[in-house]
Amino acid sequence: MSSERIIVGLDIGTTEIRTVIGEVPGDGVLDIIGEGSVPSDGLRKGVVVNLERTIESVRQSIAAAERVAGVQVESAWLAVAGSHVQAFSSHGMAAIRRGQEVTKADLDRTIENARAIPMESHMEVLHVLPQEYVVDGNDGIKDPIGMSGVRLEVDVHVVAASEGPLANLRRCAEDAGIQVDGLVVQSLASGLAVLNEAERDLTTVLIDVGGGTTDVGVFKRGVLAHSAVIPLGGDHVTQDISQLLRIPPDEADRVKIGHGVALPDMADREVVLEVSNPGYKATISAFELAQVIKPRLMEIFDLAKQSIETHLGAVELGVSNVVLTGGASTMPGVDRLAADRFRLPVRIGAPHGVSGLTDVVSKPSHATSVGLVRYGMLQGEHGSAQPNDRGGRATTPEALKRIRNLFKDFF
Repeated sequence: MSSERIIVGLDIGTTEIRTVIGEVPGDGVLDIIGEGSVPSDGLRKGVVVNLERTIESVRQSIAAAERVAGVQVESAWLAVAGSHVQAFSSHGMAAIRRGQEVTKADLDRTIENARAIPMESHMEVLHVLPQEYVVDGNDGIKDPIGMSGVRLEVDVHVVAASEGPLANLRRCAEDAGIQVDGLVVQSLASGLAVLNEAERDLTTVLIDVGGGTTDVGVFKRGVLAHSAVIPLGGDHVTQDISQLLRIPPDEADRVKIGHGVALPDMADREVVLEVSNPGYKATISAFELAQVIKPRLMEIFDLAKQSIETHLGAVELGVSNVVLTGGASTMPGVDRLAADRFRLPVRIGAPHGVSGLTDVVSKPSHATSVGLVRYGMLQGEHGSAQPNDRGGRATTPEALKRIRNLFKDFF
């Protein structure tokens, strides 16, 4: 087994830390050969707040995946989430010398001009994602190299994040003995894992409902065109239950997982649950539990919709469907509630198009970690990642083309 063909995704999440090890054999189909998931209690809303606990959990997750795969992990791709992540849209332009065709150097210069937008000094660029090119006023061009013209323009989606949280994230991996291959915004990674071929050609909203945050991505023709992070997730549903019933969060989580549904009309009104706290006992019906859960999930979906419409206009007019993923998306009725809020077709998305440990990773909770491996596969095979201004890696036009083609090639 060649170490050059081993790619690792490390998802350091608020509720769980997941390591997925992938191998790319000669047929090009991603083979998942290792997985390790452990509880996480060193993060809040996607941001590291306790280094020591997180580092130890990362070690345990990696060790578990190594035992299954029978290989030693040396480096990994990391997912980035949290409210410190910011996204911008920008426009760049460059002149083409008279009588010459558009070259790669022209593309790079145009994208660099688009990237040169005012940004706070503590922000680090993660991705610069070209949407489409315009040559002499003719828009909708995906690859202008070789075309003739005098002016080249491009619209880009720029994703950046605060240096401090990123430094802490890197340290958690490095202190656990893992070199960081690069950082990938969570919505992009999850989209690479769960979107299918039909959705690749449409405008699709991806909503990754995690424990501490909800990551939103809008994909247009296979390219991430909008991204946002909502500072709410499944843990906030747990907190609502905990506060209402005056029970510990662990007990509230047990009740939510075992009996929670997103819509009261799906609950059995005759089922009464008994919950306990030291010196205190309470009861709640499954119907009443759903009445606690629904408002928080509605808030998450409404905030996601508001974010999209602020940047891209009315969702119902420009979007074809919604894909839900992430651990909290598995609650019964979540897809129905999302369909009601967005007024669009909704499905639950899980990683697919892989072989190996499919029974382990083909779950919404593994969307980000599998997507990281898939992203790393493209970068590693083609060497398309470039360092950004602060030593990270930003997505290049060549990488974008391969990411766009990934949906076609693997699905």
